[in-house]
Amino acid sequence: MLASSRANASQKTTIPGTRLSGLGQITDYLYIGNSRTAKDSSVISHFKINCIINATEDVIKVCTPSVEYVRVPVTDSPETQLGEHFDTVADKIHKVRTECGCVLVHCKAGVSRSAALCLAYLMKYRSLSLVEAHRLLKARRPIIRPNSGFWQQLIEYELKIRGTTSVTMVTSPVGQIPDLYEHETKDLIPL
Repeated sequence: MLASSRANASQKTTIPGTRLSGLGQITDYLYIGNSRTAKDSSVISHFKINCIINATEDVIKVCTPSVEYVRVPVTDSPETQLGEHFDTVADKIHKVRTECGCVLVHCKAGVSRSAALCLAYLMKYRSLSLVEAHRLLKARRPIIRPNSGFWQQLIEYELKIRGTTSVTMVTSPVGQIPDLYEHETKDLIPL
């Protein structure tokens, strides 16, 4: 079943411009992308997205009036309390899914804020550990990289909903990072 889902996912993402627009399909109903994706009515229509969750401070002009638009007005800063929105966004994605809809979660680049929100959803409603959720999301959108503050909040969220953590923050030459990234920074020399 998983192989056929992947085959369908790769077939589904072949419309012109999707690579450029930055769309990543996480599940058959959940997508992650950037601001440009959210503005592209042909992409929104092709993938039958009926709910867009905007995790930026910007108000994006809604390209399709029939699409529900949810704003999470946050900055991409380690100090931003994105964790305050984890349950609300996860619950919204779950509700849209139960109504057979499709959701696009986006931020400016589709790297940090939207990724953190999708990771929280995957933990809460797909019963994945943070490590498993990250592995899945990274496979679907290799450029994801939530900032260190969002990682700390995701670790706390995993502890809250699962009673355990699968990721820890460690000290590296570039500061605090999740242990998942430790191998990438081991040979860096601090400036």
